[in-house]
Amino acid sequence: MFNKGDIKEHMEVLGSDGQHVGTVDHMEGSNQIRLAKTDPKAGGKHHFIPTDWVDHVDQHVHLNKSSKDVQSQWKDAA
Repeated sequence: MFNKGDIKEHMEVLGSDGQHVGTVDHMEGSNQIRLAKTDPKAGGKHHFIPTDWVDHVDQHVHLNKSSKDVQSQWKDAA
């Protein structure tokens, strides 16, 4: 289990495969992470990932899905 308050702006987000997924822009509400659109993986768009995908947080946000799965399932910001 992790504390959602441990997720901070500019933290690197890693898939379960250890691959870079994005960079935290900020928390969106209590259950979504908004990824920065300026990250090279973002394609110039903000993306949302649910906190349900977070496995643990240390100096990075570690997800329980591979980077490929995350990128195929994340939601684009409107």
